[in-house]
Amino acid sequence: MVTLLSEPEVNELLGELTQWTYDAGRRALYREVRLKDFSEAIGVMMRVALEAEKADHHPEWANVYNRIDIWLTTHDVGGVSSRDAALARVIDGIVG
Repeated sequence: MVTLLSEPEVNELLGELTQWTYDAGRRALYREVRLKDFSEAIGVMMRVALEAEKADHHPEWANVYNRIDIWLTTHDVGGVSSRDAALARVIDGIVG
């Protein structure tokens, strides 16, 4: 069973995941990624999508040309869970 991370746990997580912030309105981790061009952005999205599918946990995201906005939240618990933390780490491994 997936559980909601507490505010101190989310803050500790953000200390580790320095490219991420907390979006209170969405109750989600948030990261903006800027890449060289559209092709590179789509390539990153495809790599993340494959990993997300394996984990059965999918990001909310938007793409405009070379920018990807990513939000990670677990709707079943109403906020950030360990599943979001794990996917954020995977995304950081892909994007750098």
